[in-house]
Amino acid sequence: MFMSERAMALLKRADSDFFIVSTNVCPYCFKAKRYLDGHKLSWTEVNVQKDRQLRMEFVAMTGHRTVPVVFDIRGDQPIYVGGSDHLEEYL
Repeated sequence: MFMSERAMALLKRADSDFFIVSTNVCPYCFKAKRYLDGHKLSWTEVNVQKDRQLRMEFVAMTGHRTVPVVFDIRGDQPIYVGGSDHLEEYL
């Protein structure tokens, strides 16, 4: 998987269990955050609504063109989970 420097820096800097790439009006982003809250897991969010370049970096990394883009960052390396439905399957 291609890892952009800026995206990787955001993932490494996050001090939580999960990392979510989102936009302002995204019901699936809200669903993913509530799902993590319900499982008592912390999350860090980056909103790419006004940063097309960063959004495209995450698309290049994952191939996932929609939001949310969820990563499990509890281990040494971030694990790409997928979207909201993938998160529920993952946990």
